[in-house]
Order: sequence, then structure tokens, then C-alpha cells
Amino acid sequence: MSDRSGTALGNGTVDVVVIGRLSADIYPAQLRTALRDQRSFTRYVGGFAGNVCTGLARLAVSTAIVSKVGNDGHGEFIRDFLLREGVDVGWLGVDQTLNTPVVFCEIWPPDRFPLLFYRTPTCPDWELTANDFDLEAVANAPVLLASGTGLARENSRRAQMAALEGHQHTVIFDLDYRPSFWQDAAAYRDAVAAAVPHADIVVGNEDEVRAATGLVDPRAGVAALRAAGPRILVLKRGGEGAALFEGDRVIEAPPVKMEVVNGLGAGDAFLASFTHARHGVRHRPAPCKSGRGYRRKPDPLLGSHALPERPGRGRRIGAVIGRLDTIIPRV
Repeated sequence: MSDRSGTALGNGTVDVVVIGRLSADIYPAQLRTALRDQRSFTRYVGGFAGNVCTGLARLAVSTAIVSKVGNDGHGEFIRDFLLREGVDVGWLGVDQTLNTPVVFCEIWPPDRFPLLFYRTPTCPDWELTANDFDLEAVANAPVLLASGTGLARENSRRAQMAALEGHQHTVIFDLDYRPSFWQDAAAYRDAVAAAVPHADIVVGNEDEVRAATGLVDPRAGVAALRAAGPRILVLKRGGEGAALFEGDRVIEAPPVKMEVVNGLGAGDAFLASFTHARHGVRHRPAPCKSGRGYRRKPDPLLGSHALPERPGRGRRIGAVIGRLDTIIPRV
């Protein structure tokens, strides 16, 4: 069940709805240390929906989440955190049987961050159904953000597909491929093939494009995905920057060089800032005009999600994704 009374989503004042994965992320206090040797951890809100909602809210975008947590302390922690960040949690449901998933990680800078997921065989957000939220309200939101991991189980796949099929405005679909969530790569490809035609914009990295299409060459994969219907595809290339494909145009965004402490969450930060930069804000002045203004939480060992930060909070460490204002068309 969820608290459905008086939500911003229900009264039409939400700019962006994010549907999908949530977790309590248990991050270690030490770098370059195996999980078996870790002794102290700090808990954060994670998962595609948790990270992207937080990033959007910190960029002053009116945002609602559609997901589920367990009836436990981790679920309460997630709800409280998102409320403090300004996210509408009216459609954050509570599963009375399943526990909120948790995720552990190791941090080996600059590019190795192994994750250990506790969410199989299923978890609350994978048991989301179309009865858990108002499809009409979601359909009327200006922007809907969804991801590939929401397609990994039957109930959430049906709910997410209903939201995608009924949406009336802009749909942004993040490929978000996690191999351990799927029976095999073919199952992921089939699910993505059904979802992509309903998207206006698709975002993914090179490995995700390969997984979604079965094609080795990412550029060929981009062409295959675009042929399915999306007007725009954004290819994230890590240290090589990003590229935006629209019509006959290919716009390259060079990387901004910086020291990497922990890359976990950077893709979700990318998506939050991309969405903010492209669509702007209806109700409040935007504190950031592009994807250049990322801030990490104050302690890089403990606050390792690379999420946008409100002006005056945290410590600026430079741009994560480059000059999005130069590559994002507004239509």
C-alpha cells in the first residue's frame, strides 16, 4: 500500500516520474579492502530510482518515485531520506512480505567497484503492479524515466510496460543492464526490444548497447536501437565522454578529467543532470544549467554516490559528464 492522498503526482505538479529499482546501499569505510575484511559501513539510498530521484530533487526538479520497499527499517530509512530530499513518495508502496533489498560493495579506485546484490529471487520493487499507482497521473507527467532492470521480473515488467505504453509526453529509458538479474542475455534483449519503441530517448553505455542488441560494435548497436523508434540516443563512454545521436547528427561531448574515488552512481547522476538540462524546471528556478555542476557528498569514502548537489552543500569536485548544455537539444 502507499499513501495516495494529496500527492504532487496526483494533483499534476510533478515534472518527472521515476519508476524502478530501490535499495539500501551498504558502503564500506575503507578503500581497497575486500568485503571479508571490512568492519564498518555506512548506509545510503541506492538503486536506479533512488539515485535519479535524489539527483533531480537536488537540481530543484519536482520529482515523484513509483516503486516499493519492504515493511522494515531499511524501507523506512529510504522513505525518510527521499522525503527529506523533496521527492514525492506518495506512490512508494510497502510490500508486507518481502524485505527491502540491500547492496554491498568494495571500492578499488579508479575503476573496480564490485557489487553484491541481495534482491533475488525477487524483492518489493520487482513485485510492483499497475494497481500500486495511478497510471493516468503517470501518463500525464511531462517526463517518465524507466530502466532495464524494471523489466527483469514479470510483475514489474507488466507495470512498467503499462506506464511506458500509456505515457503522453517524453519517455526516457535507461538500458541499465545488470547481468545477474537476468536468466540470460537473450531475455534482456527481448525485454528491451519491447520497451524501446515506447521511448523518446534511450541512454546507455557501450556494454549496455551491446547487451541490448547483441552487436559487438556499439555504433551498429546505436543504429539498431534508433531504428526501433527513439528520436535520441545518448551513448555514455566513461573516460571518453558521451555522444548524442539525433537524426543525422552525432554530437560528441569530451570528458572532463578528474580523480575517480568511486564511480558507483555516476550513471544515475548523468541521467538526472541530462534530464534537468534538457527539460528545465516548470515551478522553481534551476540552480544548475547543465551537467557540468556535479558535487559529491562531503566524504568521498562514505558518500560515494556521484549525485548532483544543491548549491552551498557538499564540496565541488568538478564535472562528471562534460558539457551537456552543448549537446542537449530542446524540442
